[in-house]
Amino acid sequence: MKFTAKQIAEIINGKIEGEPDVAVSSFGKLEEATEGQLAFLANPKYEEYLYTTKASIIIINTTLQVEQKLSATLIRVPDAYSSFAVILTAYSQMAKANLTGIQQPSFIADSVKMGENVFVGAFAYIGNNVIIGNNVKLYPQIYIGDKVIIGDDTILYPGVKIHHDCVIGKCVSIHAGSVIGGDGFGFAPQDDGSFKKVPQIGNVVVEDNVEIGANTTIDRATIGSTIIKSGAKLDNLIQVAHNVEVGANTVIAAQSGVSGSTKIGKNVMIGGQAGIVGHLQIADGTKINAQSGVAKSIKLPNTAVTGSPAYDYGQALRSQILSRNLPEMEKRIKELEQMVKRLRNEKVPE
Repeated sequence: MKFTAKQIAEIINGKIEGEPDVAVSSFGKLEEATEGQLAFLANPKYEEYLYTTKASIIIINTTLQVEQKLSATLIRVPDAYSSFAVILTAYSQMAKANLTGIQQPSFIADSVKMGENVFVGAFAYIGNNVIIGNNVKLYPQIYIGDKVIIGDDTILYPGVKIHHDCVIGKCVSIHAGSVIGGDGFGFAPQDDGSFKKVPQIGNVVVEDNVEIGANTTIDRATIGSTIIKSGAKLDNLIQVAHNVEVGANTVIAAQSGVSGSTKIGKNVMIGGQAGIVGHLQIADGTKINAQSGVAKSIKLPNTAVTGSPAYDYGQALRSQILSRNLPEMEKRIKELEQMVKRLRNEKVPE
């Protein structure tokens, strides 16, 4: 696929400086781009490459002052980074639009209701009474259990497993190897010391515009639903336990774990390898630093915490400063002890 500078400018509402009919067919980093590629400059640290790059078209910020004449065509926009993301999204959507039809071998139950322009990759299994919306892309080796609902424009990458009765919204992306709707970790202790499995009869609801990274697992609810709300973004290798709620536009980085029945608010940011124990409430706008262990509810919105057990981020920074000063403080205390000892020895007896 080729795009001209004029076409790109129309998509991102940019202003062209240079030749509007120059075309590009691929993308490149500013410092490495070659002729026929589109690049962008958003970070001033890379401005030096603006004058050496071979890119044919460059997206730049409106405020950038160009100090030398350039051979490339420029497209000025208020935010070059966001505009470049818009172009990448459009390119990706066009590429995926060409994926249609049903590859063989695959199994699709007779009761499946399928929308228009659906792609089903080879070795897929789609169970009874599944509903699939328009423009859905199901890559090879996916499994979709009975009575699953998948909304329009959703993409399931290779090897994704959606267990029975789960609901996936519109414009959702679930990356390779993820499991949605596996049994929650529910076992009842018995008098003899053994554990008896508690049936998990709920489901998982993933709302619209959610992205779930590779090899992430979201367990079905014991009763009711585990819910990932609209706009949430989950990284790779995350464990979300039964009956958890992840709020709208919340982001969770890789290798984090959320224990059962915890409710996470909207616009929360959770760093990598963080752990949250069960049955907690995490307030809207909370920021949880990487490798934090959250053991109690966070009730005040926009709180920042760090450490294990997690506590206020500001207090943590002050504690770290004091910790770095401990060797010097120890030295001073010893000097004071010696001074007190000398004063006692020099004290004249009454």
